[in-house]
Amino acid sequence: MAHSAIPVLETERLVLKGPAPEDYPNFEATFTSFRARFMGGPLSEYESWMLYAAEIGHWQIHGFGMWMIHDRDTDATLGMAGGWYPKGWPEREIAWVIWPRIEGRGIALEAVHAARGWCYDRLGWDTAVTYVDPKNVSSVRLCERLGARRDDSARTIDSHDIVYRHPAPAELRATPLVARIEAELAGHIDPSCQPKGAPLD
Repeated sequence: MAHSAIPVLETERLVLKGPAPEDYPNFEATFTSFRARFMGGPLSEYESWMLYAAEIGHWQIHGFGMWMIHDRDTDATLGMAGGWYPKGWPEREIAWVIWPRIEGRGIALEAVHAARGWCYDRLGWDTAVTYVDPKNVSSVRLCERLGARRDDSARTIDSHDIVYRHPAPAELRATPLVARIEAELAGHIDPSCQPKGAPLD
């Protein structure tokens, strides 16, 4: 699938587009830094380059993958989110990474909510998981805000991670979860509505 053929998702504040060569510097800066400690890093420059090539190739192989998250107003990249299913993964994953200093704005929640919806609606997924390092508290909390629940019966990648299972499409439709997510996002979009103690991404 060519970059131009990767679908574009738009939300209130974001545009999710396929990864392109010009987006690589922020990816490299993140994955070669301490920020990547919960994702197998920090990586060497070569390892980071290979992983980014895999991000692009994943779309070619599976027809889905990780989008680059762009700020709608500035077009700056803020991170990545989407489907991930490389060789060795037990199940299809909803994954994300946010660049340093982007936390606390609900960017990951907004992007992952849109990406998960696309995987469910367009690809027909009936389930998805997220593999999380248990020390990555912010990602654990984001899983919970997305309605995912810890699934200790599911296979892990390497026994050092834990598995969060996302609610199935029917469950999303039958519960007020989507309304709660959208209410939280509304608080980020209009700070005057932001409740005190709102969780970080």
